[in-house]
Amino acid sequence: MSLHLLKIINILIAMMLLSISSVSPAKEAGSVNFTLLQKQAIFASAAYQSEDQVRALVESANYTFTFYQTIPDIHIAFFLATNELTQTQVISIRGTSNIENAMVDVYLQLVDDKKTGLRLHHGFSLAARKVYATLKPLLKPGYKINTTGHSLGGAVALILAMYLDADKFNIEQVTTFGQPKVTNIAGAGKIQHLNIIRVVTPFDLVPLVPLFDPLDITNIDVYWHAGTEVILLADTQYAILEGLDSMLRASRFTQRPLNQENLKHHQMALYLEMLKAKTKSAKLIPYRNNLNLFNLFGSE
Repeated sequence: MSLHLLKIINILIAMMLLSISSVSPAKEAGSVNFTLLQKQAIFASAAYQSEDQVRALVESANYTFTFYQTIPDIHIAFFLATNELTQTQVISIRGTSNIENAMVDVYLQLVDDKKTGLRLHHGFSLAARKVYATLKPLLKPGYKINTTGHSLGGAVALILAMYLDADKFNIEQVTTFGQPKVTNIAGAGKIQHLNIIRVVTPFDLVPLVPLFDPLDITNIDVYWHAGTEVILLADTQYAILEGLDSMLRASRFTQRPLNQENLKHHQMALYLEMLKAKTKSAKLIPYRNNLNLFNLFGSE
């Protein structure tokens, strides 16, 4: 039996076992609080601003501006805000300011992480460890902690939440925007107890990095997303995907060339604009993955 035929059999068996369909059904209406998502998006966006601007925004939201720092060697800025009334702390981490370079320079190696026992993206986990070492003395025992970030900042925010969870901190929610993948299938499964919301736009390439090849479905070390994916569609519409349905969105990008439009759809400004449209009224609809099995095998 040829290797090509074996691959075809493996992918078909995997898809049958996982009950894959071309359309993901809509979940219950009202399952997404867009007002809260917008609030987290504002904090994620603030990480791109100056320290004085961050302070003003944090205080206007009735939080205390607790800490701000930029780590020079990895060019990541982050801040900590505290609300004593609700006993909540928010950690926001800035992504790269040059997404074109980030797409070229992303270090894709998965490495064993001793603290979590998972295999994590080498570069993102290194950044998360540095942020955690700085912020840990400032975190208040018993307070709820929310982490957020855009792009690479979202990846670091997720791994940071893993470290906090390993040390028994109270993680309320992880909210990321345009976040690339950070772990493999096993790792994604082991952190499903965390409340992870990944917000994406349909044509943002970064959440699909590294691109998913469905023929690798049986590879236990393939990169995999965790949590719930909220896809911001036109006007008031949105969709929700999880697991393999979320991963298969990458298939559309393997069948047509990438262009500058993908980078435009990654900008935090667009995320804020699309979220704002859904804070008053939002309509949950099914999402079609447009998966073409014949194209996967190189057929016309």
